[in-house]
Amino acid sequence: MTTSGRIQVLRAAERPATPWLNGGGVTREVAGFPAGAGPAAFDWRVSLADVASEGPFSLFAGIDRVITLVDGDGMVLTVDGAEHRIDEPFRPFAFSGDAATDCRLLGGPVVDFNVMTRRGRATADLALATAPRTVDVPAGGTLLVLCLAGSAALTGTTPVTSTAPVTGTTLARFDAALLDGPGGPYELRPDGVTAVVTFR
Repeated sequence: MTTSGRIQVLRAAERPATPWLNGGGVTREVAGFPAGAGPAAFDWRVSLADVASEGPFSLFAGIDRVITLVDGDGMVLTVDGAEHRIDEPFRPFAFSGDAATDCRLLGGPVVDFNVMTRRGRATADLALATAPRTVDVPAGGTLLVLCLAGSAALTGTTPVTSTAPVTGTTLARFDAALLDGPGGPYELRPDGVTAVVTFR
């Protein structure tokens, strides 16, 4: 197996929660680029959100969004007047951050997974893995692996920040691994559902 590049492990337990301005929930940023960039400056951003109450989503001009239900009964998103029922876990829904979007919960709080990219600066390909597969870091790109349910093992790398053996990394629920390089192939073995996001 040939690999290069590096892997940074991002543990869920070390991820702070940021309350929404409208008080409707909290967001936990998993990773973003450039690192530390605010809402007006990121090229891409990945987060998990606890949605506790109904209401409008913030507008993100120039941003493409993909939202995936992880926990809860789901929600209805009204995007520019059109209703979309998001009630099936692990089924991504793409929409524009420019659109006026309102959320109605179907049965209490939910947890969702969010991928945002700035149009013209970055694109994201999102796949959900439930069986072993190989993953690669594209030239000039970045790969994010995030365990959404169960656990996942990622091998063929040398972790930069991890207590796992250097031959591999184990991700618990909501843990993530950020890979740049290019490099690969890496072997991903999910025991549940793991998101694989390729940024270019």
